[in-house]
Amino acid sequence: MSQEQQRRAREDEYGDLFDVGSELAEKPVKPRDAAMMQTAKNEMFGQIQRGRAATTMQSGAARNERAGLVGHDNMPEVTSEDGVTITETNLPGRRGKTESVGGQVVNQYSLRSPIPTMTPSSIYQTDNSKYGDGSITIGEALEAAALTAGQKPVEWSDAAAIQAAEVRATGRSSIVPGGVAAAAQSAANLNARTLRDEDKTTLADILGEATSKLPSDKPASRRDAEGVAGAEMRNDPNLNTHPAGIAASVAAAARLNQRK
Repeated sequence: MSQEQQRRAREDEYGDLFDVGSELAEKPVKPRDAAMMQTAKNEMFGQIQRGRAATTMQSGAARNERAGLVGHDNMPEVTSEDGVTITETNLPGRRGKTESVGGQVVNQYSLRSPIPTMTPSSIYQTDNSKYGDGSITIGEALEAAALTAGQKPVEWSDAAAIQAAEVRATGRSSIVPGGVAAAAQSAANLNARTLRDEDKTTLADILGEATSKLPSDKPASRRDAEGVAGAEMRNDPNLNTHPAGIAASVAAAARLNQRK
């Protein structure tokens, strides 16, 4: 084998492509290894995702084959025992992926996943209000919005609606330091400078424990709903409210409270 071939063999071992242990690191990537990872990815995603382990393995295997270091149909010495695997972990609003070769992790990442479609009314019917008469509070309405529109990146319209809700819940004329409104304003400011949606702060991140961040709370009323809707609409570029967002959740709570 020439020195050039030896250099290429080192470049296209697993250790040159991934951060793995020495046993796997010193083995060359073979076309059948890459094919097995591609098959696993196809079964899970329906297509190869650029920049993931399958693509990296395909590139390394192709270089090894062109250099004459491995054959196209060589048996995969790494994957014959532990195989190529892709496992998935479900988290609220995200799916974690772990790709392994020969029992060693070669890539980990997460993707946004849809939160099951819900309506504020369906949530309120299953949750117990802290008020004995079953009234839904503004804080509880904010938490419901974390479920109905949790994946939505926080925008200025959301921050304005959350501020209006917090002011009405607490009876204060200013926002609470360290509260949900302050967090929403910081998130909206940061999101405006963030390019990728997957890197933005979502409503679920801000409102998941809204009631515990309010120094006081009260049942949502029709006037509260109107005030929150007005704040959200005025700060939206299209003068609209989100169909499952803050205003919608407070309005649903107010309707249920009015019936009771």
